[in-house]
Amino acid sequence: MKGVLTDITKCIGCGSCTVACKMYNGNKWIEDRAPTDGEQAQLADENWTVIRKSVVNNGEAWRFTKMQCLHCKDPACVSACPSRAFQKSPEGPVLYYPQNCIGCRYCMIGCPFNIPKFEWNKTLPVITKCMMCSTRLDKAEVPACVPVCPTNVMKFGDVDELLAEAKEIIANDSRYVKHIYGEEEAGGTCWIYISDVPFEELGFRKVPMQSLPKYTKPFMHNSLHIAAPLWAAVLTGLYFFTKRRDEVKAATQKSEEKTEPEA
Repeated sequence: MKGVLTDITKCIGCGSCTVACKMYNGNKWIEDRAPTDGEQAQLADENWTVIRKSVVNNGEAWRFTKMQCLHCKDPACVSACPSRAFQKSPEGPVLYYPQNCIGCRYCMIGCPFNIPKFEWNKTLPVITKCMMCSTRLDKAEVPACVPVCPTNVMKFGDVDELLAEAKEIIANDSRYVKHIYGEEEAGGTCWIYISDVPFEELGFRKVPMQSLPKYTKPFMHNSLHIAAPLWAAVLTGLYFFTKRRDEVKAATQKSEEKTEPEA
């Protein structure tokens, strides 16, 4: 099973990986609502990779963290999906097949890392996320983000070998915290991290250390096929309600600005 080891101490926040991701996958820039870098960086329907900036050491230092799907070894999104739109490949990537998707968005609820995103603004929306450039892996190539990094933040390879290397690094270098994020989180992931700053200070989620699907699979497969259409309608209704509320608020503020008397 393949994966990626990310050394946060080496990242300079250049954003080369975000550019490579968008170019390879044909994604658009949506900086007006979801920046790809900085303290407000966030994954979105067109942002499959972002660089999050964190201020650490009481404001005396910065750290930059590449964020994307962690490709769980036993993915909750796969367990939650009633239509096999999500599938775990033997090579490592967690893949999404839009032709199978029924729009229930249970993958978004099930993911402990809050990774899958929905194309709310499109007429025919689908779920989006990093798929570790699986088409490149099929050709014995590495994910597009890995080779463009000027400081070699990421290393692609066999997950077990990467874990062994990560353990050796943190054992022999006192700078690193004694924790490999992704070794045990959610039962283990194929995208793992080492850092010289505690992961909670970098915004990493604290998630269960055991695989989630073994707890949820019986319920999901017995009930989701019934609840999915209803839940999809609820989520869609909430989205349009919130969108309409924000539009009314913006229009009201604009009207008030026009009617304010000049000093």
